[in-house]
Amino acid sequence: MIFLHGFSGSAEEWKDFFNQIDTNYLPLSIDLTGHGKSSAPAEIKYYTVESLKKVLFNIINYFKFEKIVLAGYSLGGRLALSFAVQYPELIEKLILESATAGIKSEAGRIERIEQDEKLAAFILENGIGRFVEYWLSLPLFDTLKNIPAEKYEHLKSIKLMNNKTGLANMLKGFGTGKMPPLWNRLDNFTNPTLLITGGSDKKFTAINQEMAKSFPNAYHKIVLGSGHNVHIEKSEDFIILVNGFLSKKQGE
Repeated sequence: MIFLHGFSGSAEEWKDFFNQIDTNYLPLSIDLTGHGKSSAPAEIKYYTVESLKKVLFNIINYFKFEKIVLAGYSLGGRLALSFAVQYPELIEKLILESATAGIKSEAGRIERIEQDEKLAAFILENGIGRFVEYWLSLPLFDTLKNIPAEKYEHLKSIKLMNNKTGLANMLKGFGTGKMPPLWNRLDNFTNPTLLITGGSDKKFTAINQEMAKSFPNAYHKIVLGSGHNVHIEKSEDFIILVNGFLSKKQGE
């Protein structure tokens, strides 16, 4: 079972779940390119969806995994979905937390690319410290302020360990605007899929309600009292949903 973190996160934020996951599964997490302990190359080509999918494919191949459960949060969810629709034969089950199948309209994608280019420039000019302060102040993450202070500071410390070149290039290479939209491919992905969103995250809950209608075999679970980052804000609810999904047999 492979966990993929979100933008400005790292593999570290999943480790507390490892001893709680259904023991029939071997959990692991990876640092995506430009994050955590992974390298942060200057060339944008290493941050494209094709490059990121290739890295994930190579990891699965290296460990000789025949099938995996792939779980991704936010940016990691977008990558997980992009990988799953290309390699469904490698996926036993798919778990997407606060993810999207991409921006449908070309105008919307162009607008988002421009926004991400500005944010990338801000990161390069001001550094990780100021970026993290700005990022965590966004309305999307308001509900994170409800978690215990120690947990919040740990999450913040994970983000502060990142590399400004890596984060800026990830925005340029695989920001939501750069992601090829996958809405017209969801109906072909028949593997069991769990969609998780926070009840306070109205935008992504609406997106996932629409996605759930397109997947042939998807369950959408809304966690009340949580915002965008369900696995941090409501850890116990998250693990209950995940383990329940893992134990569910095909057709149940």
